Amino acid sequence: MVIIEVSLLSGFIMTSRSRMLLENRTIVKKTEVKANVVYIYLEKLNDESQTFTLQLEQVIQVKNLKPASIKIYDYYQPGGLQISYYVGVGS
Repeated sequence: MVIIEVSLLSGFIMTSRSRMLLENRTIVKKTEVKANVVYIYLEKLNDESQTFTLQLEQVIQVKNLKPASIKIYDYYQPGGLQISYYVGVGS
């Protein structure tokens, strides 16, 4: 099982529509939102490119917004951790 762990930008939440769209994809086993982190559980990955779009809603105005992290790893072998960073569109 592969986990995509998306830390949300400060002051943002994931929209319920975004969660619904993720869970409707056959590759997504389930999603969880805990505090300011979204966990996307995938059954498995292959060589085919995948794109995931999360719609975020700003609920608190934050100055000097810093990038947030995205971690991708195999649940059973977390040593192969991949980390990327993102900023919101329009930031």
